Amino acid sequence: MDLKIANKIALITGSTQGIGFATAKKLCEEGVNVIINGRNENKVNSAVMKLKAQFNNVKIIGITADLKDNEGCNKLISQVGHIDILINNLGIFEPKEFKDITEEEWLHMFNVNVMSGVRLAQHYLSRMIEQNWGRIIFISSESAIQIPKEMIHYGMTKTAQISVSRGIAELTRGTNVTSNAIIVGPSKSEGVVQFMEDFAKQNNQSFKEIEKEFFKNIRPTSLIQRFAEVEEDANMIVYTASSLSSATNGAILRVDGGVVQSAF
Repeated sequence: MDLKIANKIALITGSTQGIGFATAKKLCEEGVNVIINGRNENKVNSAVMKLKAQFNNVKIIGITADLKDNEGCNKLISQVGHIDILINNLGIFEPKEFKDITEEEWLHMFNVNVMSGVRLAQHYLSRMIEQNWGRIIFISSESAIQIPKEMIHYGMTKTAQISVSRGIAELTRGTNVTSNAIIVGPSKSEGVVQFMEDFAKQNNQSFKEIEKEFFKNIRPTSLIQRFAEVEEDANMIVYTASSLSSATNGAILRVDGGVVQSAF
């Protein structure tokens, strides 16, 4: 299927691995010029090299910038004059008891997960409106709706992303610019896999055993009863970034494996 976005320019934050990298790869398959972003220069360069080895018909560049604050966002913006697609994928998580989360940790989580996307959207939205085409996508989580008691600060940021995304959509009325949020469920990203494997080793269990226990005890509402592959998440993201999603705006789209127990 031709998603009709060849030669567009896409910026994907936090895209050196996981969902972000899988999304970048699928965008390259559609002929999109891709900007990889991460805070580790070696990882950024490695991700760019991997993509260039597979795709020689699109432009792929990497920008190292830590988007946790204005300085990092401005560093990225200064190197990227124009984009058509902004995918705010950057996100951090940390299981921690509510009583132990410090104020600094609340603010850090909010700055990374929410304000990084806000700052970039503030900068690029007006140009998208002027050219009458653009896509802004916030990668949220099922934790935005079913707030996890073990990561309340994380859930808060994912709910905030949905609010920001909908608010931006209201500013696009009558244009071909859209702003949407995508709720992903538990996914097999490198970070999650490493966390689960470490936990499995501590308990002398295999990854499969831990995965089964996770969906039995922690996310029992999952309908697929497994971690989603990052490519499955990327399929939804890339469609939303495409010209074919032109009538989808201000929406909350779900690729959560059925974790959220709601039809709406």
